[in-house]
Amino acid sequence: MNATAEPSSPTEIDLLVDARWIVPVEPENLVLENHSLAVHQGRIVALLPSAEAHFRFAPREHHMLGEHLLLPGLVNLHTHAAMTLLRGYADDMPLMRWLTERIWPAESRHVAPQFVRDGTLLACWEMLRGGITCFNDMYFFPQAAAEAALDAGIRAALGITVFEFPSAYGSDAEDYLAKGLEARDALAEEPLISFCLAPHAPYTVADKTFERVVVLADQLDLPIHIHVHETEDEIAGSLKEHGVRPLERLHRLGLLGPQLIAVHAVHLDSHEIELLAEHGCHVAHCPTSNMKLASGLAPVGALLANGVGVGLGSDGAASNNRLDVLQEMRQAALLAKLGSRDAACLPAHRALRMATLEGARALGLENEIGSLQPGKAADFCALRLDEWELQPCYDPVSHLVYAAGREQITHVWVRGRLRIKDTRPVGLDPAALVATARIWNNDIIVNREPPIKMQSD
Repeated sequence: MNATAEPSSPTEIDLLVDARWIVPVEPENLVLENHSLAVHQGRIVALLPSAEAHFRFAPREHHMLGEHLLLPGLVNLHTHAAMTLLRGYADDMPLMRWLTERIWPAESRHVAPQFVRDGTLLACWEMLRGGITCFNDMYFFPQAAAEAALDAGIRAALGITVFEFPSAYGSDAEDYLAKGLEARDALAEEPLISFCLAPHAPYTVADKTFERVVVLADQLDLPIHIHVHETEDEIAGSLKEHGVRPLERLHRLGLLGPQLIAVHAVHLDSHEIELLAEHGCHVAHCPTSNMKLASGLAPVGALLANGVGVGLGSDGAASNNRLDVLQEMRQAALLAKLGSRDAACLPAHRALRMATLEGARALGLENEIGSLQPGKAADFCALRLDEWELQPCYDPVSHLVYAAGREQITHVWVRGRLRIKDTRPVGLDPAALVATARIWNNDIIVNREPPIKMQSD
């Protein structure tokens, strides 16, 4: 008589999340229904039908999200997180007036480590609330920004920001580089923190500094994060000063390559699009900021058609005024259709890929985040789609891009750690963020020049 095999016991894991739909992003255009995501020690171990998952796993924590869409954490490919404290401070102005008349003077009065820490912490929780689990930052005092990101439990790629002119943070380009590299060394063991070289823009950085940046990028295998071709004035200024357009200048200096993240990239001719494609460059598309500053309409359709990797960024809250990649997905999809006169130019699945995997790839993090695959970090979020104002739902990805908003995000995990639960921050009283923001609000109003009269009721 043959002995009957004993049934194997379920495998103990940290977390199991059931969902009505899961969009892993890889493979493309795939929607899984009634599946579960299994997580252990901060990593995805399986993605499988829920009935099978309940048989195979014994989770210590189990979330049953029966009317939710599960997707990878969103990647904000370009922002200035600390500038959240300047949200609404300088609206309805073109870029250079916005910078020279309002933003740079305000920063000269207020930017310091505490400003950066407080502003970045506020930004981190706003981003987490909207399903963003990774952001690419360009600002001063990166160690203060890192403290805030680690406090919130969000993934951050911090910029080694470079200008030629002095600020409260650095005296010249070499000083900026030295301080940024020192911060990178100090944070080398933090799994949620990475770094990019972040020369601000062609009009604020000299050729000699760009050459140094290229050497460091090659030696340290770091991305280069830079504003480029944001406005027509920038291009006119480069032609006058250097005799070539900014992108051609960067090309001659050796910056073009898979490490380059070209932020905005609004004003591109066909040759420049081909140049970006040929060198495997990435673009951080910031549609809302481009519209608000009247910078122009980026040729996203042509970039995608030529194979350029395009991710999505919010820019800072001082020029957007939201850190909301769900909104950027919708804006990007609609503007691409408008600009190309092709309704199929940027479909919903492709927009989601831009907001996740393409951003991760630009940061060199595609093996860690950006899609839901076994072995990757468990950075993901859940969005509720059963509310009456979202009915009916024929396609959850279409709903994600064209109908839903960040208010539908209910849960967010980073490395398997729950950061947003039932729309609320985990381990934080939002009132503390409000109190800190009000202190800075009052201080900035008192020190504002020129004063703006406020009409009282």
